[in-house]
Amino acid sequence: MKKIVLTGGGTAGHVTPNLAILPRLRELGYEVSYIGSYEGIEKRLIADVDVPYYGISTGKLRRYFDPKNFTDPFRVMKGFTEARKILKQIRPDVIFSKGGFVSVPVVRAAATLKIPCIIHESDMTPGLANKLCIPVAHKVCCNFPETLKLLPEDKAVLTGSPIRSELRQGSRAAGLKLCGFDMTRPVILVIGGSQGAANINTAVREALDILLQDFQIAHICGPGKIDNVLLVKPGYKQFEYVKAELKDLFAMADVVVSRAGANAICELLALQKPGLLLPLVNGSRGDQILNAQSFESQGFSMVLSENDITPQLLTEKIHELYFSRQTFIDNMAGSSQGNAIDSIVSLIEETAGFGKEEE
Repeated sequence: MKKIVLTGGGTAGHVTPNLAILPRLRELGYEVSYIGSYEGIEKRLIADVDVPYYGISTGKLRRYFDPKNFTDPFRVMKGFTEARKILKQIRPDVIFSKGGFVSVPVVRAAATLKIPCIIHESDMTPGLANKLCIPVAHKVCCNFPETLKLLPEDKAVLTGSPIRSELRQGSRAAGLKLCGFDMTRPVILVIGGSQGAANINTAVREALDILLQDFQIAHICGPGKIDNVLLVKPGYKQFEYVKAELKDLFAMADVVVSRAGANAICELLALQKPGLLLPLVNGSRGDQILNAQSFESQGFSMVLSENDITPQLLTEKIHELYFSRQTFIDNMAGSSQGNAIDSIVSLIEETAGFGKEEE
């Protein structure tokens, strides 16, 4: 039986693509294990899918001063030793890393054992963790054409980001029923990210009376961010967060207003949903801005700067997006980046074979 170790963590975005390829790996007969941090979000997410989980010591990689910068390198070194011991025990044919600081000791330890690694970079410019892993990686998958020129030519592969297969299995009728909507007006789905986005929430709510003349709106506004005054507003349905229902909300949506996190926009691409992207400006290294600009240049989405959001401009952009939606759908339909699971699993199969040949 072929063996693979998945790794990645720190945020859900470093885990969900691993979960997306898991069913296909099982279909192909892989024995799958996961290496993550002792108590990170990846441990909680992997607990639901019946995969052996191994925790290692981790240290965050920071570009700014923090007292922990003096102690975390020792945690990384400990994690390297622990990862090497685990990998010698499992003896996988290949490793697939989704990045995040937990992946660095795993990938670097694998290199010392001559275990081939495929890593995946979600954003347009590689993050620090992946920069440390690229030199020893066998292949580097990426989401954006612009990223190819930032990677070693013999390693870079444009794949897109894998999304969970269940997101393709939603029901428009179920989504409409869940929200109490009818078939008379098109639907906008607003997604502010896992924690919500206060300025997006505010702008949408201030524009409600105008938008609801033409649209129905499902709004994932974030934990604790529901507006109780608007709970009975006809045509407007709020959610703090959703899990299984997300597939039905996507199926129901004619257009989507979303942050520009790499996984989020790759879901829009795979599902061919026209999007108005509102990239995070503050509190990030600028990756969402670059992600959004790439999707705009490829004709997949429209972009509105977070700093420019007003109820009037938001309303104008949503109307423009809706009436030109078929152009965006056609552009997304012509992209190969929407078949990421096939592309990545094919690379895994080739690389697993490569590892055997090297032995």
